[in-house]
Amino acid sequence: MLRVLTLSTLFPDAGRPNFGVFVERQTLGLAAHPDVSLRVVAPIGVPPWPLSRHARYRGFDGVPLVEDWKGLAIQRPRFAAMPGISGRLHVPMLVRTLLPVLADIRRDFAFDVIDAEFFFPDGPAAIALGRHFGVPVSIKARGADIHHWGKGPTAAQVRSAGCAADGVLAVSQAMREDMAALGIPADRITVHRTGVDLDRFVLVDRPQAKAAIGITGPLIVSLGALIDRKGHGIVIRAMTGLPGVSLLVAGEGPSRPALVADIARLGLSDRVRLLGSMPHAELPALLAAADVMALASASEGLANAWVEALACGTPIVITAAGGAAEVVTDPDFGRIAAREPAAFAQAIASLLADPPAPDSVRRGAEHFTWAANTDALYAHLHRLVSAGDHVGCL
Repeated sequence: MLRVLTLSTLFPDAGRPNFGVFVERQTLGLAAHPDVSLRVVAPIGVPPWPLSRHARYRGFDGVPLVEDWKGLAIQRPRFAAMPGISGRLHVPMLVRTLLPVLADIRRDFAFDVIDAEFFFPDGPAAIALGRHFGVPVSIKARGADIHHWGKGPTAAQVRSAGCAADGVLAVSQAMREDMAALGIPADRITVHRTGVDLDRFVLVDRPQAKAAIGITGPLIVSLGALIDRKGHGIVIRAMTGLPGVSLLVAGEGPSRPALVADIARLGLSDRVRLLGSMPHAELPALLAAADVMALASASEGLANAWVEALACGTPIVITAAGGAAEVVTDPDFGRIAAREPAAFAQAIASLLADPPAPDSVRRGAEHFTWAANTDALYAHLHRLVSAGDHVGCL
């Protein structure tokens, strides 16, 4: 029996049900493996008092420190996330918090490996904890953990963690190349793709799905947090070149006021709606109703939204960010467009004018299964436990 301690600051809780839902799904799959016993530690960063009383953090008061979460034994310790210092102290603060937590867990669960599911601060902290408890460490890179934290003051910590880890995973080949550019040896990075629930994200009757949400005519859907990096403003501006087409944006975040202003300024209030945050369970119906899913990201690893759309038979228009070229491998799956409104409008229009058959689109998602994800992760972690020491970066 492989005893896994999964460590992830990116994990859903009662107040943030969509926060890292793909990490949750991967972890549930691994926990269900017949040869795995698993515990989860999902730390929450909170600044010291009185900043901790800010509305942004008060919601964590109701999140239990220990709970059963969908059958997973999970602990959610709080660590001091000091604001205004670009994450420089995240790792030592996290290690100081987790040492006693893991020591307590180890009394009745002698974990064989630490599986860190986000590269920063989880990865460097996992390295320190793995050395303390004498167990191997795996770190997975997903996107912003490399593209944001791999630059500036924390870049050295990210690189050092990648060099010191017993195993390193990346969600796409493009992410693997980005990590290698930081100085993490490419031959030690394994691509570990996400999965999609092909029983939930399915083909449906598209006109009926549109009618259920009050839409007639062509529909574009965009998914993701309302932040500049996701590029929702680009898709909104593209709508000026797509008369008669509706756009629904699912997500929430600090860019909402600017996007609302853009919609009003461009005269799109009758065709563009911001839906706010939606439960993940409601996304299949939304994606299946859409003629195109469009996302103008500045950076990605390999977005789950891309694959979920394809599974619903909905082609995608995306930028060349991250693993885009590893997903859009056939014209039926969609288009890769320049990150500007006119290019997005043209790509969307081409798919609306000559839509691919939904079953052909779905083929693009069929090799992204959670079963394959689980099998690959189990084999990777088992190999680390069975292997000896490795040589880190020079």
